[in-house]
Amino acid sequence: MGEKKEMKSQINQLRQLQELVLTRDEHTQTGDGSSLDALNDAIFEMQDRLDPQVQGIYSRLYKKSHIVMAAMSNGCCSGCGMQVPIAQSQQVRLAQHLVTCSSCGRILYAVDADEARNITEKPAPGDDPKTGISRFSAEELMVPDLAAKTPADAIAALAAAMEAGKFISNAESLVTAALAREGVLSTAMPSGVAFPHVRGVEGGSLTLAIGCSRDGIDWEGQKVHIVVLSAIPVAVSAFYLRLMASLGQAFANKENFAAAVAAETPAALWKVIVKATRRTVK
Repeated sequence: MGEKKEMKSQINQLRQLQELVLTRDEHTQTGDGSSLDALNDAIFEMQDRLDPQVQGIYSRLYKKSHIVMAAMSNGCCSGCGMQVPIAQSQQVRLAQHLVTCSSCGRILYAVDADEARNITEKPAPGDDPKTGISRFSAEELMVPDLAAKTPADAIAALAAAMEAGKFISNAESLVTAALAREGVLSTAMPSGVAFPHVRGVEGGSLTLAIGCSRDGIDWEGQKVHIVVLSAIPVAVSAFYLRLMASLGQAFANKENFAAAVAAETPAALWKVIVKATRRTVK
């Protein structure tokens, strides 16, 4: 029992370490570099706490990709999509030792029952493929005139919209994880946009909800008027960085920003978002 608890602890540390590394990647691309030293220190400290054998496996995988871990979702590796053999999937659930995907080599972990999952239904055969921002969001995920006064309230409102629209399960779990991520490094930008997000929301595609506050929300010292909450499968973490940059570019346009904040209905906000991202989100 003690060995099992110890390995589960190591797996949890690996997940936290991966999140720190990906947070550093985000900050390198979209931040001002002010938090790089602190993030590097936290990463090195967490690496040192790993068991030497686990640290060796992590270091070998890290040389190939910063995404060294993948959830086992619906019996498949969420990193590459390959089916996990039944015997191996049982080992992943037991978590008595590290199990790697036989296809991509990533360390597999089981998703806890209470973690948020993407529950979006797959398109029916013959449906026209979605394009642009429609691949990641929808009118029912727009929250105009956001009444939230705090980051927690804003994230909760957007997570509730995701759950109500049957895009994700367990909004409460999503909120908890998003706030934990904010605790590592704020996602608020000087432009007045915040990008709270949760990685490891498996079972479907990247999903985002957008809310706008006319009064603005005090977000770790930044005044935020547009909040973009994203639920991200780990496998698309690199793509999410490009999507975040594209959305930032769209909202950097003062007309787009003002139109989004002034929208009074979900339909009106969705129309603004589609128009604003037509050239930036491919």
